Amino acid sequence: MEQEHLRSLEIENYPVAGVDEVGRGCLFGEVVAAAVILPIDKLTDLEQLGVTDSKKLSPNSRENLDQIIREVAIACAIGTASVSEIDAMNILAASLLAMERAIAQLQPQPKHCLIDGNQLLRFNLIAPIPQTTVIKGDSLSLSIAAASIVAKVWRDRRMVELADIYTGYDIATNKGYGTAKHREAIAKLGYSDLHRKTFKLKNK
Repeated sequence: MEQEHLRSLEIENYPVAGVDEVGRGCLFGEVVAAAVILPIDKLTDLEQLGVTDSKKLSPNSRENLDQIIREVAIACAIGTASVSEIDAMNILAASLLAMERAIAQLQPQPKHCLIDGNQLLRFNLIAPIPQTTVIKGDSLSLSIAAASIVAKVWRDRRMVELADIYTGYDIATNKGYGTAKHREAIAKLGYSDLHRKTFKLKNK
């Protein structure tokens, strides 16, 4: 789906929420989603400021843009799914649940949701909202890109906080992802209560 079409969709169905998650591939910690409704008259400004897929930005850029997004957004919310929920239902279902929890907190509620990826939300918590899935949406939709930044910054801060409690796993650096050092720590120390037990370690 092209950027121009997405921009038209955002304008015609306003207010539209961009929704994205982070932490899906981690070995440690919750999966985090953000839902963001941006004002139409700020889209060009945010694009010029560099709002894009969070993975393409430096940590400092993400922090700066997160603050700007939160200041200008019509609504912005975080939703999470816990490690126990991830292990009980699988990471895909938990990611969709986190997204729905984020949307449920938005005020006002959106008239349409742009969902990063190819999986439609199930809407078990709130009344169904029209939705469009967008593969690589964080590179194509400004609203999804904003959500990716907000979710990434929130989760990274959470990991730094937890690193002081769950010492030895290098969580402040790896943010819960399965780096070689993190895997070595698990092999030595075992799993903590915030490690995803259903995620298998691979020697890679």
